[in-house]
Amino acid sequence: MTVTLTTTAPLLPGTGADGAYDVTVVGAGVVGSAIARELARYDLRTALVDAADDIGDGTSKANTAILHTGFDAVPGSLEARLVREGRELLAAYAAETGIPVERVGALLVAWDEDQLAALPRLRDKAARNGYHASRVIDAGELRAREPHLGPGALGALEVPDESIICPWTTPLAFATQAVRAGVHLHLNCRVRGVDSDTEGHTLTTSRGPLRTRYLVNAAGLYADEIDRLLGNEVFTVTPRRGQLMVFDKLARGLVGHILLPVPGPEGKGVLVAPTVFGNVLLGPTAEELDDKTATGSTAEGMRLLREKGRRIVPALANEEVTAVYAGLRAATGQEDYRIQEYPELRYVAVGGIRSTGLTASMAIGRHVTGLLAATGLELAGPRALPLLTMPNLGEAFPRPYLSPGLVAEDPAYGTLVCHCEQVTLGEIRDALSATIPPHSLDGLRRRTRARGGRCQGFHCGAAVRALFEEARP
Repeated sequence: MTVTLTTTAPLLPGTGADGAYDVTVVGAGVVGSAIARELARYDLRTALVDAADDIGDGTSKANTAILHTGFDAVPGSLEARLVREGRELLAAYAAETGIPVERVGALLVAWDEDQLAALPRLRDKAARNGYHASRVIDAGELRAREPHLGPGALGALEVPDESIICPWTTPLAFATQAVRAGVHLHLNCRVRGVDSDTEGHTLTTSRGPLRTRYLVNAAGLYADEIDRLLGNEVFTVTPRRGQLMVFDKLARGLVGHILLPVPGPEGKGVLVAPTVFGNVLLGPTAEELDDKTATGSTAEGMRLLREKGRRIVPALANEEVTAVYAGLRAATGQEDYRIQEYPELRYVAVGGIRSTGLTASMAIGRHVTGLLAATGLELAGPRALPLLTMPNLGEAFPRPYLSPGLVAEDPAYGTLVCHCEQVTLGEIRDALSATIPPHSLDGLRRRTRARGGRCQGFHCGAAVRALFEEARP
């Protein structure tokens, strides 16, 4: 099924007699898309808008891709509850839709006596958050679990249910299901102003006016700016840059778990983790910035990561680096989400969603929908959403080129285009004709992994670009 998206044409109005949407969600990252998907379960006229040309093009595309248990959240916080609920929801949803998840477990490694003494406290904190499976292990068991760990590790806290997940497929799945259920998706649509009255809001956007009865602000790094357009001065988003390094698949055997540092006064620190794509991830840094567009990597950041990585897993220093990237997290100076309803404005602000937002996304969607109902939005339903199966991007799961039956039925699934990532012509064709097709080569990479391997598109780049250009309207 292919749905034509309103990405360049004048904005579509709602379908009601008053020409307004019932709800508009600003921000099509993993959280905004999850909210739109939840709203799609009800008989509502819903719009999802984003300034970018694709789903999940901001913070959501550049995180550490961990499905958290919430063991280390602040007990009693809104984040702790939503992460705990969201993990269960997303794990079930991933199994249903084919989003790759691997339960590899995590180890919080203590490198000195102070960190070792902190492990029982972290275990007790996990229990206060409702997670009771963590346990402290000694240096011998730690070394047996992770033989490539650097010298000097004294013990660890094991968190067996921490998992890795595909961060690209998840928001795309949410948005695809929402669009198939009738949500209008408006990309390349930057909100520049909001005029509110007793009946709702008129959004001034880069593509024209949009009228809506209720408004949800899930704009990530720009959530504070949207909030101020509604007359609020509640929080300020400070972009916190996290630079990361991706090692080639040949390094995958060096790491069996997500290797986390024991949190200190300066934060959670640098981790080493496998990815569902078969690589190894090192990072992130944590740099407070003023520029919400500063997603470039720096020599100093790479030097810091190499230094940390050499301590955690020394053999990484001899492995090839496939890619480096940086993402910006929406820090607000508060160790909790900033989700607040404003009944008199028919408005819900969803700000300060940090690195746990991927895990909590579906629970945030339910929570925000409940807040909208509390502000007066009538919810009829809920109804079942269209069934969905997403293309598999995970290395540990069946890939099309390995299926003789599928290749015999359609030889395009046996025709490799990107040899580094074993991406076939059939997969690229499917992505280009999907419900929400990519509007850039980077968008195509996030849907297929094409151009994301060790040669970074040197071998397949021309062929992938030709297929992309051929499919463009």
